[in-house]
Amino acid sequence: MSDAATQSAPVIITLGNPNTGKSTLFNALTGLHQLVGNFPGVTVEHLRGETEINGQKVVLVDLPGTYSLAAQSPDEMVAIDVLLGRIENVGRPNVVIVVVDANNLRRNLFLASQILELPLQVIIVLNMMDLASSQGTRIDVDELAEALQAPVVPTCAARGEGLDRLRETIALALSSDYTERHVIDRKLRAAAEKIALGIGPSVENFETIDIERALIDQGGYAEQRLLNFDRSLKTDLESARQELGAGRPLAALEARSRYGWINEVINRVEQRSETEKRGTDRIDKYLNHPVLGSLIFVLTMGLVFQSVFAWASPLMEFIDSQSSYLGGLISHLVPSPLLASFLSDGVVAGVGSVVIFLPQILILFAFIILLEDTGYMSRAAFLMDRLMRWCGLSGQSFIPMLSSFACAVPGIMGTRVIPDRRDRIATIMAAPFMTCSARLPVYALLIAAFIPPKTYLGGIINLHGLVLLGFYFLGMVGGVLTAYLLNKTFLRGPTPTFLLEMPPYRVPNIRSMAIKLYGRAKIFLIRAGTVILSVAIVIWFLATFPQSQVPKDIEPGTPVAAQFALENSYLGTASKSVSPFFAPLGWDWKVTAAVIASFPAREVVIAVLGTIYAIDDSDDGSLLERIKESRRPDGTLVFTLPMALGLMIFYALCLQCVATIAVMRRETNTWRWPIFAWVYMSTLGYCGAFLCFQVGTSLLST
Repeated sequence: MSDAATQSAPVIITLGNPNTGKSTLFNALTGLHQLVGNFPGVTVEHLRGETEINGQKVVLVDLPGTYSLAAQSPDEMVAIDVLLGRIENVGRPNVVIVVVDANNLRRNLFLASQILELPLQVIIVLNMMDLASSQGTRIDVDELAEALQAPVVPTCAARGEGLDRLRETIALALSSDYTERHVIDRKLRAAAEKIALGIGPSVENFETIDIERALIDQGGYAEQRLLNFDRSLKTDLESARQELGAGRPLAALEARSRYGWINEVINRVEQRSETEKRGTDRIDKYLNHPVLGSLIFVLTMGLVFQSVFAWASPLMEFIDSQSSYLGGLISHLVPSPLLASFLSDGVVAGVGSVVIFLPQILILFAFIILLEDTGYMSRAAFLMDRLMRWCGLSGQSFIPMLSSFACAVPGIMGTRVIPDRRDRIATIMAAPFMTCSARLPVYALLIAAFIPPKTYLGGIINLHGLVLLGFYFLGMVGGVLTAYLLNKTFLRGPTPTFLLEMPPYRVPNIRSMAIKLYGRAKIFLIRAGTVILSVAIVIWFLATFPQSQVPKDIEPGTPVAAQFALENSYLGTASKSVSPFFAPLGWDWKVTAAVIASFPAREVVIAVLGTIYAIDDSDDGSLLERIKESRRPDGTLVFTLPMALGLMIFYALCLQCVATIAVMRRETNTWRWPIFAWVYMSTLGYCGAFLCFQVGTSLLST
């Protein structure tokens, strides 16, 4: 999607509270024609997609969910900047779609009322109407549209209902002129306009909404940004606050006036059944129970990880066989031994050894997306609030930490929703412990190789899944304990309060789930085709050159000759020089080389091992079979059960991700915390692997 196309096509913004089905609606409108990106100059992520309205191409920009236009941080201010057309390559939106949950009309209309006061074409999408109807709620859509002075479109985005009418409404809005709407607090608007008239030419590109937010969000980013241009406005703001609020916070007065107006609207348009008992309340009685709810959570996670191994095996075996076949075909057809080695051992073996885990990653993410879309994850956050409070955090930290199971980078970026800096830093330090998707290939390879394939309860439970679940919990425990230690030492302070919205249970939309899953697969494959491929090629070069002269007593072309060449390559020489430091962990120089090469990105270790063992062993066989048979010069096995478990512990606790370190630096605005995190986690990983190998080896030898 080119910037030129974006600038020429009409721009439509989708905005709304979290859990309103906004993403489902966006996916239904755009399909696969969407990209994830950051707004220029800031780190706020957004989705951008394309669709056609009456044959005309339009651009949709999906903003992160928010409850109001309050601007307590630079990131929250982005919503206002986008709405006012201040973001480069976006421009002023032609239409704003505000997605409202029909089941929570009172709360959702707060944000809608703020946006309706802006000089923009606004469409209210009343989503999840099917659920509202099933619960006995009746909404007069025409009366609501008259009260809001804006078109209201009832939809059920999960089923695709109402989308045709929405497209017609968008087309009408694009061809219509803006008409001024009702302003709830005219005194506030008048005060803001009075200050705006007195602003000198030094303050450019500010509108009335900026001054209104600066008045209401005292001490927030809106006020700070305004005062950065003209400090003398401080007196005007304080004077207006005193006149409007008489010493009372304007934020509280805004909430009272807006909800007073919203209540009048609700009384006119909504009828609720008093006799119908919501099924959500009955289900929540069990899912939110401290004991029963926690047991259900553990069993749910156990089912997820059982499926990761049980369902993925056939696809993994197919990918592995095709990778081996392609490598053998290249070796047979390419006449140059060096080029054949580069293609088969460097490219195919390196990338193929990582791509083989795509089925497991997709199954894991499919379950996570399913649990999110059904509304269960918010219940899990409520349960985790008790655990979070023990370590000085709140359930507010659970969502960013949950995001870190996909990748720590968006998880750390998600900590911006935490208002207190102390709690935000503690969550940032805990997030990298969560088992991201990059760790899964390491776990999957070593568990499949060294954990017996035992099953229990008639094959329902397998040992592989239990061990994988255990390592996921190990990461969670490491994160929680880290937050606890920090809050008892460097980051002391009171435990924050936590308010959480419980969304209604929903039947997930298969199409929306498929789009999200496609995005995950695309990101993984692009990473495998760029970063991992690049590292695999570099490792192949280092492991192939210089091509030393094989001694006369070694027959050329044999595994012994390949071993000699590998040990005397650049990679072998460098790894042997540092391998004594890692010898207490049971690693030989090959494992040491793979681990060191994976510090920029941990999933690279599989590609490096695939390349090293492909060069080292002339026999056919998968990477799993080769590492199981890998031996030291004295004939002992390199990969024993204690060593493999120790290696997994190292990867569970160590910080091996340059992108994570970079985003930690950006979010904390200092190198102090990223450096501390790297040293702290690397030390934990080394000590954990050391204890596991030494103690485990001692126990097995007795």
